[in-house]
Amino acid sequence: MGLIYYITQVQFDFGAIALARSECERAGIRRPLICTDRGVVAAGLLERLESALGDLPVAVFDETPSNPTEAAVMKAVAAYRAHDADGLVALGGGSPIDLAKGVAIMATHPGALADYATILGGSPKITPGVAPLIAIPTTAGTGSEVARGAIIILNDGRKLGFHSWHLVPRTAICDPELTYGLPPKLTAATGMDAVAHCVETFLSKAVNPPADAIAHDGLVRALKHIDRAVTQPTDREARWNMMSASMQGAMAFQKGLGAVHSLSHALGALPIGPHHGTLNAVLLPEVIKFNEAVVPDKVQAIADVFGVRGGAALATSIRDLNRRLGLPSGLDAMGIGPDLYEDIATHALKDHCHATNPRVASHADYVAMLDASA
Repeated sequence: MGLIYYITQVQFDFGAIALARSECERAGIRRPLICTDRGVVAAGLLERLESALGDLPVAVFDETPSNPTEAAVMKAVAAYRAHDADGLVALGGGSPIDLAKGVAIMATHPGALADYATILGGSPKITPGVAPLIAIPTTAGTGSEVARGAIIILNDGRKLGFHSWHLVPRTAICDPELTYGLPPKLTAATGMDAVAHCVETFLSKAVNPPADAIAHDGLVRALKHIDRAVTQPTDREARWNMMSASMQGAMAFQKGLGAVHSLSHALGALPIGPHHGTLNAVLLPEVIKFNEAVVPDKVQAIADVFGVRGGAALATSIRDLNRRLGLPSGLDAMGIGPDLYEDIATHALKDHCHATNPRVASHADYVAMLDASA
């Protein structure tokens, strides 16, 4: 069993879900609320978790939407209070884990969820009194199990980030077996989410050499194994390395992300609910080309992993990888047209990831990147 401590404690191995009860005990959780979604339940993974938790009294909230919302957070808070819960176990992809972070805040803090949004100055208001959380990912992409933030759509339609070191799960239980049942397209989309995290945090202007090294290694792992994870769902080596790449991308992005995420956060609030990882995959090539002017050496370090020279060739390689994995060719194929670009660019400028992009992007720059990603 691999025990890792960086950002938080990580139990990483096949069968690690069996440690759920002991990790709850370590975190002082005796009456957990499990936050998950119906897809995870249908896949039989909730049963495995409940078996691992033994005789702990649990309640289950399984209504997490594909993009977590304030309304769902507050509904889960009601379930938390009704159960007299004293902690949370999140089981699923980034959505249930992010939702659980929202519950951890609102079950223990006064006011409205917006009061704690990063871009609105809310991070310092999040105290150590948040409900303890254990995160068990069932996808290999978001890395939310080792991250200090959550992305939630508010009732007024804004998609905002909530960040605090107090929101980092007490333990991440990373069991690659839990990803065996992911459909190929979801494996591809979440895998490219991990790729985007590793690339974008490596290029971010913040100075953090250890994070850069972790991101670079995560990218190498992802590129070597993503095709096999998509085409051979139970390949142990591929699934292990994709889960590691996902975790590493999130460990590294504590230093900050950039324009890919500024845009994908804005686009993710659209009523059609486009998948975050798919958006990142589609947007990444043009953002790399935009950033190359200010971080050419770093762009080439990424290009070296792909075996090409220069940002243009790297962008082409990423598009080829997306196509090979069966992902959409661009925004048009996702139902996102140019009539939305101006508004999306406006929201991207307000996103918390905008500030850590290596090159300052204007409204016109964002519109141009969207247009080139069509």
